[in-house]
Amino acid sequence: MPAIEVGRLCVKQAGRECCHKCVVIDVMDKSFVLVTGPKKLTGVKRRRVNINHIMPLEDKIEIKRAASDDEVAQALEAQGKIDLMKQ
Repeated sequence: MPAIEVGRLCVKQAGRECCHKCVVIDVMDKSFVLVTGPKKLTGVKRRRVNINHIMPLEDKIEIKRAASDDEVAQALEAQGKIDLMKQ
């Protein structure tokens, strides 16, 4: 299983955004991470999520910690992952 780290693509498995893809942008502690979709791309708002409620994917993008939604969108586009996120 891939590690939970900054830039890791994940699928939410709980809550109203269940089954939507997101990107980990910050690791807060051993139980929580900060994720974003970005909202205009996948519908996932920037929020704190329990790591038990996300499933990491094999893909990872290169972003800095606490990157803005625009920076995440640009990184996804640069690495050709836009279509993967919209699925």
